Amino acid sequence: MDIIIGLLIIAVGAFCQSSCYVPINKIKSWSWESYWIVQGVFAWLIFPLLGALLAVPSGHSLCELFASGSSFNIWMTVLFGVLWGVGGLTFGLSMRYLGVALGQSIALGTCAGLGTIMGPVLLNLFFPELNALESLTFAVIMGVVITLLGIAIIGFAGSMKASSLSEEEKKAAVKDFNFPKGLAIALLAGFMSGCFNVGLEFGKEINFGDLTPDMYKTLPATLLITLGGFVTNAIYCFYQNQKNKTWDDYKKGQVWGNNLLFCALAGLLWYSQFFGLSLGKGFLTDSPTLMTLAFCILMALNVTFSNVWGIILKEWKGCSQKTITILIIGIVILIVSTFVPELLK
Repeated sequence: MDIIIGLLIIAVGAFCQSSCYVPINKIKSWSWESYWIVQGVFAWLIFPLLGALLAVPSGHSLCELFASGSSFNIWMTVLFGVLWGVGGLTFGLSMRYLGVALGQSIALGTCAGLGTIMGPVLLNLFFPELNALESLTFAVIMGVVITLLGIAIIGFAGSMKASSLSEEEKKAAVKDFNFPKGLAIALLAGFMSGCFNVGLEFGKEINFGDLTPDMYKTLPATLLITLGGFVTNAIYCFYQNQKNKTWDDYKKGQVWGNNLLFCALAGLLWYSQFFGLSLGKGFLTDSPTLMTLAFCILMALNVTFSNVWGIILKEWKGCSQKTITILIIGIVILIVSTFVPELLK
């Protein structure tokens, strides 16, 4: 029963993340770089800080935790957060050129596979005594393979969409649709986004041990990762503000109330995926396979729900019945990938 609860919590977080781009469509009179960094303040600073505070028992503080923890692990967690920030940055661009459904499918699929594999591999490189590679069991590898298969099928449906629609139809669904450019950006986004799970591996001991409930133990590491990611995104967005002369966006007082509200909502929905991941893993402690695959499961569910939103937002409008059928097959495989590893262990 605990496993079902854990998976459901992760699924709720995935649904929230997949919905985070919906509020962004309500933002008015701001350039991409302006609203991206403002929503990032909420997604990568404010809400992760509030989440991390849940892991701090009475009489202790985050400052105490970070001061007493392994400085190597803390800085490695932040470093991979900086690298993940590149993924988060290009992730937003992949939505711009491919749309919510296809962009998230390719980026998150790559992230799911690499994020799951890279964590234990790099941890084993630095700390061979931990035998981190033992977590990559047959069931885990099969879970990753099935997930990537589902992503590949959805990507194939996307290429069919790109080749079958006229330029006018593509632009009607996604304003800046560009499949080759979007594909390259989405693959880069997926590779770099996988660094998030690597950061979690390095930071998994950054908590108060038995004083911190299992469901909150990864939240301090999550804060360090998103802090690193915020730095990457802030540098790029402020550079774009300067380059595009869009500093005046922040002076448009008449839209601040509306934009701040929807940026906050987008940030909350985005952070919900990793808050849900932490809570969900607290119920999966009896299944080492699912603990290792939890990040991959989250990404697979993100893709599933993002394609549901893609259908709702009519991003697949005008595609043939064959294309839609292939898309649905890919989604079903992703759903199956959530449960198969537990049956194979």
